[in-house]
Amino acid sequence: MTITSPHLGSPTAWTDARLLYALEEVVEKELNRHLKVAKDWMPHEYVPWSDGRNFPGLFEDGEAWDKDQSQVTEIGRIALVVNLLTEDNLPSYHHEIASLFGRDGAWGTWVHRWTAEEGRHGIVMRDYLLTSRAVDPDKLERFRMSHMSEGFESDNRHSMLHSVAYVAFQELATRISHRNTGHQSGDPVCDRMLARIATDENLHMVFYRNLLKAAFELAPDLTMQAVRDVVVNFRMPGHGIPGFERAAAQMAIGEVYNLRIHHDDVLQPVLRFLKVLEIDGLGPEGRQAQEELGLYMGGLDAEAAKFDEKLAARKARMAARAGG
Repeated sequence: MTITSPHLGSPTAWTDARLLYALEEVVEKELNRHLKVAKDWMPHEYVPWSDGRNFPGLFEDGEAWDKDQSQVTEIGRIALVVNLLTEDNLPSYHHEIASLFGRDGAWGTWVHRWTAEEGRHGIVMRDYLLTSRAVDPDKLERFRMSHMSEGFESDNRHSMLHSVAYVAFQELATRISHRNTGHQSGDPVCDRMLARIATDENLHMVFYRNLLKAAFELAPDLTMQAVRDVVVNFRMPGHGIPGFERAAAQMAIGEVYNLRIHHDDVLQPVLRFLKVLEIDGLGPEGRQAQEELGLYMGGLDAEAAKFDEKLAARKARMAARAGG
């Protein structure tokens, strides 16, 4: 680590500035690793341009949108809109991490690289949706204007350490959401596009997860408290989207993203990799945060089990109706 003086390991000594400086070496190492494994790709190569045609407006021969023009399923349509609107708020995300992490050195290089890579996701998704006519273009634009006009402020903007902990989980959550949306979309072209995006999101998760690991080695008590806070209060960045609660409920039923997926495929993999619940040598506040995190995960698993039962019962009812 860049800073190893014992007195800097005490919780009272750490500030965001000191943590940023102490982790700079790790950021540079992870940035170099990322650049070696990340593959450039062209958004336009994932869009079925030959399916495109004019919409009404400046073109007199424009064809009005109708949902039957696309093979994308209803749950795929809902999830695609949520996923794209989440990506649309990239300017707010960039502003926030640039303010927290800075624009200099390895931190700044990562901030700009991450932003450039994330920008591809919004480009390719919007091009696909409009070309394939998977969603109502007028409604999509109104949603975008409404969502971006509100801006975005993270629940963790007060702390660099909380922000690193949040994105370690959030990038994986986004990857899972994109991947499951592709599986449920009913369109192989959409599935391939979202698989490509999910690969990027996974690499971003690995970057932040490894950075979080270094933070645990450097300031274990503070990092444990940050992880506890983030996990217990976790919200996806799209929570401000118009109609998000209803869309999230539909995505849960459609098995794009729900409590079981959140517990098993997002929280648990990161916690297990970092052995968060097994870390010892913590101070009183760190131990308390660790215990509270363990209790929360147990309660979340129980809630997920209840959801599983309700979902299974719903599927059984629908199967009975279809067969009757």
